[in-house]
Amino acid sequence: MVKSSSQVNPNNNTIILPSSSTWGIRNSFQFLTIILLTLLISLLYLSQDNGSSPSFTPSPPLKNDSSLEKCDYFNGKWVYDNGTLYPLYKENECSFMSDQLACEKFGRKDLSYQKWRWQPHHCDLPRFNATALLEKLRNKRAVFVGDSLNREQWISMLCLVDSSIPPPLKSLYINGSLFTFKAMEYNAKIEFYWAPLLVESNADDPIKHSVPVAERIVRTQAIEKHATHWTNADYIFFNSYLWWRMPVVNVLWGAFESPDGTYNTIEMLKAYEMALKTWSDWLVNHVNHSKTRIFWISMAPTHERSQEWGGADGQNCYNETEPIKRENYWGSGSDPVMMKLVEDAVQNLATKGLNIQLLNITQLSEYRKDAHLSIYRKHWEPLTQQQLSNPIGYADCCHWCLPGVPDTWNEILYAFLV
Repeated sequence: MVKSSSQVNPNNNTIILPSSSTWGIRNSFQFLTIILLTLLISLLYLSQDNGSSPSFTPSPPLKNDSSLEKCDYFNGKWVYDNGTLYPLYKENECSFMSDQLACEKFGRKDLSYQKWRWQPHHCDLPRFNATALLEKLRNKRAVFVGDSLNREQWISMLCLVDSSIPPPLKSLYINGSLFTFKAMEYNAKIEFYWAPLLVESNADDPIKHSVPVAERIVRTQAIEKHATHWTNADYIFFNSYLWWRMPVVNVLWGAFESPDGTYNTIEMLKAYEMALKTWSDWLVNHVNHSKTRIFWISMAPTHERSQEWGGADGQNCYNETEPIKRENYWGSGSDPVMMKLVEDAVQNLATKGLNIQLLNITQLSEYRKDAHLSIYRKHWEPLTQQQLSNPIGYADCCHWCLPGVPDTWNEILYAFLV
């Protein structure tokens, strides 16, 4: 994935020559002497250091003036904040906290994962202001579309604005795959729509979606059933990665209810590319380009192999309490080829007049092996004695504790929105 890294050289390397009227050239001999001296100095300059390049580097041309105002929020480091700013809310005070994300409630004692603040290298993230965000969303509709990680970011967003809205002036409704939070005073909606593979699949039930990988079926050419719920949104935040992480995909040509459907087994990357093409075509043909702002949130990494960050073989995120300090660390839990396919799709959409903002949260999340749910969540089925004796075996190293890393994703999103 290409990361934003625009920087402007502040040095002015322009050489200003005096105007000809000040040279005081009185005759051709003097004029010739000056030219020869100038050529000699130039030759000496170019040959200095045995032919090395000049001591300064000219500033690269700027594509547009707006690049001066942009900040690269995606490259930086995690800084431990021992003050009172973090976490941005308390787990037990969020009205919309899910038991699947409440690590403190389910036994995690070390809460240092809540205190790390993301610090971009050359700028600062703006402080999250719930009132400013709600004003931005006044009379508008924002929809998170995707899988459980996007749902987690949606819950994080609700927790971030929760305390700014009196209880009688907020509500949450569920209608099938669509979860709608409404801030009544602002007539603002912040929604989540369950579509883990973006296109239609047999994992589209928001409750009963646990389909074994080998039995997962995708209709890569069909998106309308989902997309009708997003059409009129003012903001749409997409993601789709985790459910695609399998070697091959069962692709259905035809409807699920049709006996004439044809099934083909296709290599995952090809199927993913087909789904992105369907998604792109729908955006071009159905989204109001002048009204709707679209974001794609990049892959959230997993931390399943501790040997990748210098830990012991056979371990994972269980019992991890510190971020990875090695800059540019990248584990096998992120797939750069999939990310490149998304980037290509977004660039192609730009040629058709539809600009999508990529939020590359992958690298900053790669460092946070300490912030996953691990074993600290509600388990819908009682754990067996065998499981209890081996916590590594059932530790969740995909999803994240709240408050935590998804709040940072939303801080970055806030910077782009507000």
